[in-house]
Amino acid sequence: MEVFEAVRTMLAVRRYQDRPVPEAVLRRILEAGRLTGSAMNTQPWHFIVVGDRETLRRLGALAQTGPYIAQAPLAIVVAVDKSRFAVSDASRAIQSMLLTAWADGVGSNWVGFGGLEEVKALLKIPAKVDVLAILPFGYPVGVVGRGKKQRKPLAAVAHRERYGQPFE
Repeated sequence: MEVFEAVRTMLAVRRYQDRPVPEAVLRRILEAGRLTGSAMNTQPWHFIVVGDRETLRRLGALAQTGPYIAQAPLAIVVAVDKSRFAVSDASRAIQSMLLTAWADGVGSNWVGFGGLEEVKALLKIPAKVDVLAILPFGYPVGVVGRGKKQRKPLAAVAHRERYGQPFE
């Protein structure tokens, strides 16, 4: 799948088939995150791969916005060193991983945005590191509306030269 096609069609997936993600696909997803650029090449991310059913169940219980993590065949917990650009750098890595997975037919969704302190204890993540997100991965249960997104029109979000000047 071409990159723009993946961006155009990727949607959040919250229901997964009971089908494992092949190790080669998992490695490609992780490599996509690892190879993402970062400010001053600090690479402040840590990717904890979780495939144990009980741990996935506990992650789903801890993440208020992601109980469906419990049904995913695997999840990647993204943790970051506490540094100035860590959130933006890791966010870029997350997007790379999500797009790479999607191109291979594997769906995901970003779970988190705070409230993940208990995940640190569960996964023995040191205090000097913050949990940014949990990314459950799996093959979607049903056909996901590829490309059917509800987004503002380009004219509502794009400006030329100055804010408020229409991009036509």
